[in-house]
Amino acid sequence: MRKTVVIGGGAAGLIAAGTAARRGNSVILLEKNERPARKVIITGKGRCNVTNNTDNAGLMRAVVRNPKFLYSAFEGFSATDTIKFFESLGVPLKTERGNRVFPQSDKSTDIADALLKFAKSAGVKIVQETVSELIFSGGVVGGVKTEAGNTYSADSVIIATGGLSYPLTGSTGDGYRLAESVGHTVTETSGSLVPVVVHEGWCSKVEGLSLRNVTLSLYENGKKKPVLSELGELVFTGYGISGPLALSCSAHIKKDKEYSIFIDLKPALSEEKLDARIMRDFAENLNKNFANSLSALLPRSIIPVIVSLSGIKADTKVNQITREQRINLVRTIKGLKLTVIGLRPVQEAVITRGGVSVKEISPSSMESKICKGLFFAGEVIDVDAYTGGYNLQIAFSTGVLAGNNC
Repeated sequence: MRKTVVIGGGAAGLIAAGTAARRGNSVILLEKNERPARKVIITGKGRCNVTNNTDNAGLMRAVVRNPKFLYSAFEGFSATDTIKFFESLGVPLKTERGNRVFPQSDKSTDIADALLKFAKSAGVKIVQETVSELIFSGGVVGGVKTEAGNTYSADSVIIATGGLSYPLTGSTGDGYRLAESVGHTVTETSGSLVPVVVHEGWCSKVEGLSLRNVTLSLYENGKKKPVLSELGELVFTGYGISGPLALSCSAHIKKDKEYSIFIDLKPALSEEKLDARIMRDFAENLNKNFANSLSALLPRSIIPVIVSLSGIKADTKVNQITREQRINLVRTIKGLKLTVIGLRPVQEAVITRGGVSVKEISPSSMESKICKGLFFAGEVIDVDAYTGGYNLQIAFSTGVLAGNNC
């Protein structure tokens, strides 16, 4: 009987361990936390966006870094397979806006418990220990040593330790160090799906304001075509923006480039239709000051910002506003500009950008090309995708592939 050690009890580790055990392997999963799947529990604001209900082509399009590497993984375990997997474990799912899939209960603990049930029922032994080093010789892995001084011999080892995001859940970069110890390259790591820091100080004045059904467009400075243009939800913070649109945006921001963001507060209206709407509102408020005329159009807290950016004095009577001023107001509302300074720390990111180089991992098995018997699964690999359930799908697909080949 082949012995397998899985390092890390998150989504990728649990599904990899259970898959390997069901194939007949003797599997030990080593997890540093008392409670496995801690990161799963906090995802999706405690609801857990399990996957995205799309086909494999849709999954590939959502992967920002190294999508081709995941072709075999998605073919072997698709979003449809993920949905069937959890429902077979007694967790009914539902599909919401953007094809995002959640448990019907809206409880992420149901997903975490199902993963744990799957692993344990397959015969996986879960031990709370922290792996300190890999045992390897002659380019072949032989097991692991732990900080407690224990040695676990194995024919195969799966590293599924996650990245650097949410360190309180145990993702502290251990897998990168272990991979490097046997000669693997770890690409530069940073946060992805992380809040965006901007120059404009007015964001702090509307901190906490959540906007739905707005369009965010990200431009690399000097380029006419947007890097990303997406409809959705964002939240203003003291330092910039957060929420789903900001997180998706962050996946495209590179350190050596400069970017601007434009927010269309009324994407359903063309400039002409928005102007007509404003004219109607003005007609009903002819004797009001400009600052008091926008309450039917915009959230209250952002009105002073729009008034200031429009260049129209707040105490200007509505009946004195010129067509040119009105057009400038329209363009301000449909193109609220933010200047990107950078991203929040990786510790605040949903996932980590960077990781073990895909050039050194076989895409058909997740086995190391450098150290025989060593496999990788999940966020520790240099792949990442947009928000929307795609990153958990990567964890499941690579975990199943590693578990089937270890």
